[in-house]
Amino acid sequence: MKPTHIEHIGIAVKSLEESIPYYEEVLGLTCYAIEEVPEQKVKTAFFKVGQTKIELLESTDPEGPIGKFIEKKGEGIHHMAFAVEGLEKRLEEVEGKGVRLIDKTPRKGAEGLDIAFLHPKSTHGVLTEFCEDKTNKSL
Repeated sequence: MKPTHIEHIGIAVKSLEESIPYYEEVLGLTCYAIEEVPEQKVKTAFFKVGQTKIELLESTDPEGPIGKFIEKKGEGIHHMAFAVEGLEKRLEEVEGKGVRLIDKTPRKGAEGLDIAFLHPKSTHGVLTEFCEDKTNKSL
């Protein structure tokens, strides 16, 4: 398996409204999309840096994964996402190598991507996400 690129870096924040100005006014980036993903109890904001995206994640429910992450660890890097082709096969492949999966089958994520997470206890402490864009094979 070889990811095509880093799709995005997910950063947990308490408030998109308070966080977006740092990325726009200090770093000079442009927030190009804000989207709520109700299934994941999260609201996202996206910025592009070259081919890689920064995804800010604000919890819409304190019991959701981002709410629990912030309560436990505070704001900061939440996950690293890699673009892959053939997501289902990649999950089988890494599971066959002993990696614990959070998602055994892909689910829908922000920006219409199919996503799946690998457990950080199997990835040296880094919550890892695989993403596949089935609408744009030019990843």
